[in-house]
Amino acid sequence: MPLLEVKGLTRRFGGLIAVNDFNIDLGEREMVALIGPNGAGKTTVFNLVSGFYQPSEGAITINGRDTKGMRPHQVTSLGVARTFQGIRLWGEMTVLDNIRVSQHYRAGYSLLDCFLRTKKYMVREKEIERIAWELLEAMDLKEYALELPRNLSYGMQRRVEIARAMSLKPSLLLLDEPAAGLNSADVEGLIKLVRWIHDTFPVTIWMIEHQMKVVMSLCTRIKVVDFGATIADGTPEQIQNNPLVIKAYLGDDTI
Repeated sequence: MPLLEVKGLTRRFGGLIAVNDFNIDLGEREMVALIGPNGAGKTTVFNLVSGFYQPSEGAITINGRDTKGMRPHQVTSLGVARTFQGIRLWGEMTVLDNIRVSQHYRAGYSLLDCFLRTKKYMVREKEIERIAWELLEAMDLKEYALELPRNLSYGMQRRVEIARAMSLKPSLLLLDEPAAGLNSADVEGLIKLVRWIHDTFPVTIWMIEHQMKVVMSLCTRIKVVDFGATIADGTPEQIQNNPLVIKAYLGDDTI
């Protein structure tokens, strides 16, 4: 059974068809890219899978569960975590607190436990902090734990955002343009980080990315969309020589 199964996914916004009959299966520990020109519908697909939008047609199944009608926090509980095109860290919280807060959807204690600081609350908070510190150390962020994210470089903020997503212990990690805005050195660091995550954790990674260096270095399968429709699906070698893909990006299939 696929970890993620998407069938006939379509999303309309009035008269605009943003995603049209999109299909994909992702197995355990795959690393797959979704690419296409700006406005092709890529982020809309991620928003549908993660519960920010509901499909106009089609079905999404995650870990055997149909996500129809689920809100984002419910999809998260199925083992899905994501990052965004624009970094969405809590700027007034420390890096450590960004990682800690992300785990509270499954804290397991009540508001009353919090107010009374019960044993259940104290034990669970200690566990959340332990997990946060371990993850920060593993991802070379420990020295920035007490910094505010806004004081960090853009590349380091990206790393924090990915660490926050990984603190949810996802089985499916959605990375929406993780290399956007990074310089060449940071892109190299990102490639190493994503490869390390994939090798270290039992996680399937699905990424949207415009930088082909990142896609070709990491992914074994690439799906290409244009104007909301799939135009190609295959290995990196098959995709880079596909005339429909070349035409979608360059506008001339003879190049």
